[in-house]
Amino acid sequence: MAVETPLCDFGWKAPDFSLPGIDGRHWNLGELRGPNGLLVMFICNHCPYVQAIVDRLVRDVSQLQGLGVGVAALMSNDTAAYPDDSFANMKAFAAHHGFTFPYLYDESQDVARAYGAVCTPDFFGFDAGMGLQYRGRLDASRREAGPVDARRDLFEAMAQVAGTGRGPSVQVPSMGCSIKWKDV
Repeated sequence: MAVETPLCDFGWKAPDFSLPGIDGRHWNLGELRGPNGLLVMFICNHCPYVQAIVDRLVRDVSQLQGLGVGVAALMSNDTAAYPDDSFANMKAFAAHHGFTFPYLYDESQDVARAYGAVCTPDFFGFDAGMGLQYRGRLDASRREAGPVDARRDLFEAMAQVAGTGRGPSVQVPSMGCSIKWKDV
């Protein structure tokens, strides 16, 4: 089922976390943040919305890293119900798409809950002080990739945050598959 993200709560502070990455180490917020901000992305391997944008995402993230924005992708889905999102498959997915950023496993789903993540992809763009400045989409893509010349909403917003510390006042929500929550 397709879900849209809520509006940006400007200034909301990023909750800290410590999660294992596919690179074999644990990462926390302080290690991930860049001098000009941090982009936290909730994604997964199997979602058609993520699959439609992953190559554009890798392109845009690489350019944002060059602007001093730290980046991390978190996978919070229930892997027992969705084995395509397993840790081993996270490694393969990241290698196949050339991830230049940590890909972290939120097995307990506590981080997704703390952030209020609702779908994949769900983007949280923070300024240098870890205040939320962007909660929107990558671009006009949905279950299929948008036009080649689609406006790069996420890139433009985070480049603005990196340069000014402030995100755009108008943001279009991201849309994707709901987070696959564990039965508790």
